[in-house]
Amino acid sequence: MENNPKLIRAIVIIGVALVVLIAFSSSLFFSVGPGERAVMYRPLSGGLDKEKIYTQGLHFKVPWNTNITFEIRKKEREQSMEVLSSNGLKIGLEMSVRYRPLEEKIGFLFDEVGADYLEKIIIPEVRSATREVIGKYKPEELYSTDREGIQQQIFDRTSLVLQKNYIDLDALLIRSIRLPDQIRDAIERKLTEQQAIQQKEYSKQKAEKEAERIEIEARGKAEANRILNASLTDKILKEKAISATERIAESENSKIVIMGNGKDGMPVMLSAD
Repeated sequence: MENNPKLIRAIVIIGVALVVLIAFSSSLFFSVGPGERAVMYRPLSGGLDKEKIYTQGLHFKVPWNTNITFEIRKKEREQSMEVLSSNGLKIGLEMSVRYRPLEEKIGFLFDEVGADYLEKIIIPEVRSATREVIGKYKPEELYSTDREGIQQQIFDRTSLVLQKNYIDLDALLIRSIRLPDQIRDAIERKLTEQQAIQQKEYSKQKAEKEAERIEIEARGKAEANRILNASLTDKILKEKAISATERIAESENSKIVIMGNGKDGMPVMLSAD
């Protein structure tokens, strides 16, 4: 090796290069994890590159460039707020917002809004849309109106603005609506009274239907008797009596049949006992 200075210089250069590489590895490489995407800020060549999106894995960069990493998984934020109804009463709301940045637009999001887009865009827009929608209703209407319809109105208004700011609103849920105590008590009393009225009306309708059923049944029996009476002539009655007498005479039970002493010449049946 003493007779080969070129080899020595090569080994020294490689060693120095390895030391430099190890020392500056954090500046030369960056990692994008699962559920993340990144963009690059290049101060010497055009600034923020909003079009190039780095997916998960290990990537090379020059030391003077800076990578900006965004988490693109869905996130959820619970929010409490107070808004005014149409007649100026305070309504308390517990809401849940599920969101995430648009993956292919994280460069634009960082450039125009920043990494704190939740506080800058999402929460203010949710509050604004909620005030606008709830402000159209009276407290008693909020109690009885379809909650899904209300939250859909808030979702539509919020989603429209967030899409323009490169954010996807996945869901917006109203967990609870708190009305003023006096309004809530009045509504509950009214609902109780309505239920009592409905119960009385149901009982009345049930009684009316039962009376109608009995009347129809009585009319049916009366009509049946009328038809039967119209068809039972003296001749038919005599024939039925004779037939019955014949069956009784053939019976093994003890009896005495006296012919011709009954009404209209019909036989009279007496027990032998």
